[in-house]
Amino acid sequence: VRRSTRALCQPLSASVLSSPEARTEQVPPPLPSCPPSGPPQARPGTHRAIRTSAAHRDIDTAAKFIGAGAATVGVAGSGAGIGTVFGSLIIGYARNPSLKQQLFSYAILGFALSEAMGLFCLMVAFLILFAM
Repeated sequence: VRRSTRALCQPLSASVLSSPEARTEQVPPPLPSCPPSGPPQARPGTHRAIRTSAAHRDIDTAAKFIGAGAATVGVAGSGAGIGTVFGSLIIGYARNPSLKQQLFSYAILGFALSEAMGLFCLMVAFLILFAM
């Protein structure tokens, strides 16, 4: 009864996420009425640390690896784009050799844009892995 009355006065996330075996502090006696809603007030002398279990850390690490792998798929698209650009350059040069300089400048522009997209994908993958 005492635990259930305490759970009614806590926010829902604190009631659901806290397990009795993970507690290290003493449960204070229930309050006569629930505190007013608003920002939580810290009681003097109590310290509540954030607890994360090994399972939660493993799930977070797995999510990071999956996200980084999904972001890295764009690098393969960049490689395909570069191949397409230079393949088209060769075909265009074979059809009209007099446009060699103009075709080459367009190919370099296409290469740069395709490579930039690949580098952006790689940057996002590294941000997911090391900045989150």
